Amino acid sequence: MANLKTTITGIGLENPLMLASGILDENGYTMKNILESGAAAVVTKSISRSERTGYRPPIVAEVPHGLLNAVGLPNPGIDNFGNEMRIAREAGKPVIGSIFGGTAEEFTYVGRKMEEYGASALELNLSCPHVVGVGSEVGSDPELVEEIIAELKGKVRIPVWAKLSPNVTDILEVAEAAGKADAFVVINTVRGMAIDIHARRPVLSNSYGGLSGRAVKNVGIRYTYQLYKETGKVIIGVGGIETHEDAVEYIMAGASAVEIGTGVYTRGKTIFPEICRGISSFMDSEEISSIKDMVGVAVQ
Repeated sequence: MANLKTTITGIGLENPLMLASGILDENGYTMKNILESGAAAVVTKSISRSERTGYRPPIVAEVPHGLLNAVGLPNPGIDNFGNEMRIAREAGKPVIGSIFGGTAEEFTYVGRKMEEYGASALELNLSCPHVVGVGSEVGSDPELVEEIIAELKGKVRIPVWAKLSPNVTDILEVAEAAGKADAFVVINTVRGMAIDIHARRPVLSNSYGGLSGRAVKNVGIRYTYQLYKETGKVIIGVGGIETHEDAVEYIMAGASAVEIGTGVYTRGKTIFPEICRGISSFMDSEEISSIKDMVGVAVQ
């Protein structure tokens, strides 16, 4: 029988599947429900130092093979998030705190509060493609990325994961700047846009947004492969995972675990046990005994 248990940056997981940041993860009860439905861990909604209201609707649109979203990073602020963390942690599984900010000081404040609330690790949202001042602008500045991670690593005891963007000029340059992070999360959404030809205007209030779902899977696999090969860093793959084959592709490209977001929207929370069963059957048929034995086997 295949063993789906794995360990990421010292965090034990019962299987390699996590809920990605941005879906069903601002409320403690929904995070707890996802964990009880089969996810090995959840990543919270990206949280900032102060409350944010986000953009006005429409903020999400279905497009062929994915979703476009420009939500605007709405959240209650870190000082109001402790109870949600407490509820989510009742499931007895890791809760990863996704955080963002515009400066190293903001990241550090939010990161220390997340650690205080019991987060198992921090996922740094360095790459939101549609918010000015705290998104890709941060993740495109190698010096700022290096400063943020160095500051956080000196102030928290839990692992720090850097979520990287395909929207930068040179992802390897940013990865090098983020080298002190314990892991890379690859990838964030890809900048995209859609036009309502009858209204003669963009479908999103912010005009452009982040493209997620199956449309970006092969982009995510490419960057997972490249970063694993070039850096040897622990990778968490994300982008377009809906089947066990998708998850196995990411793992063979170098991911030690994967996150699922849009797939929960398209297939529901049963996606976690379904993919686990598929991975287990695949591993049995291929006589692979552990997840670790698959990580990076396709990298040449």
